Amino acid sequence: MQNKHSTSYPEMLAAVQAFHDKHDFSGTGGEDMTYRIALMAEELGEMSACVTKGKPMTEMAEETADLLILVMGTAIAGNFDLHEAFWTKMDKLMQRQSRMINGKIRVSEFRGQD
Repeated sequence: MQNKHSTSYPEMLAAVQAFHDKHDFSGTGGEDMTYRIALMAEELGEMSACVTKGKPMTEMAEETADLLILVMGTAIAGNFDLHEAFWTKMDKLMQRQSRMINGKIRVSEFRGQD
């Protein structure tokens, strides 16, 4: 089954912008950063519940989509280019080393931990 929606970032961002516009987030407190951080923490909690309570991956996918929409909306509210920030950060991450810590892979700068 093919998805009828675009996978292009600009079209996804435009959809989130349309949601913000529909509900006048900029004029009604929906773009307040403290509020947005709380909403993102709430979504992370819902994702955690999916894992700890053994919920189906369809629920995890929905909660993850909620978080992605909030993150994209935060870029709109903060007036920054998330696409550019993503690629700048990916370039940095690709330069980092990995280590096994407690049996799990970690990728970090590991400053002062040599």
